[in-house]
Amino acid sequence: MHVRKLTGALAAALAVTASLLGGQAVAAPTTDADGALAARVVTYDASGSAEFRSAVDRGAAIWNESVDAVELRPVASGQSANIRVLADNGWPRALTTSLGNGTVWIGRQAVNEGHNTIRISSHELGHILGLPDRKPGPCTSLMSGSSAGTSCTNAYPNAAEKAEVEGYFGGRFAPKAGAVPLNTMIVD
Repeated sequence: MHVRKLTGALAAALAVTASLLGGQAVAAPTTDADGALAARVVTYDASGSAEFRSAVDRGAAIWNESVDAVELRPVASGQSANIRVLADNGWPRALTTSLGNGTVWIGRQAVNEGHNTIRISSHELGHILGLPDRKPGPCTSLMSGSSAGTSCTNAYPNAAEKAEVEGYFGGRFAPKAGAVPLNTMIVD
């Protein structure tokens, strides 16, 4: 992951300032020993993703390589996950319940038509991270999904997609108009 620095002192000052201005006191953001702002951890359970398990793990790793503010991790045994990933015979889709939470289906229909499993996984995880479909679109846009065609294997978010996820999870802005609607099935 890339590392962005925010000193513990600055984080504490922001928390104190909010409480002095009449806002509710909140805990300062978590930082590591070097003062880097810790990423929000979002867990995923890919135990139901069948033959797509390695593609799901790779899709999560791609997001971890691409953004700092959120980290996707496999759920620990016996724990509940933020994201449930399933395989089925339909078209890939995601159901977001809140930012960083929901269910992803890796549909065999798109795979059987020739779409790349890692791109599908990364794209669907992008929905859970707050990104909408951007169709039609070029292969350089992860969120262009299937509109980029079966020859497109790019599984990495572009700069704008990365910045949007950083903003949502880094607390710099709330989801804007056009962002993924919550409690809505997104069929790609």
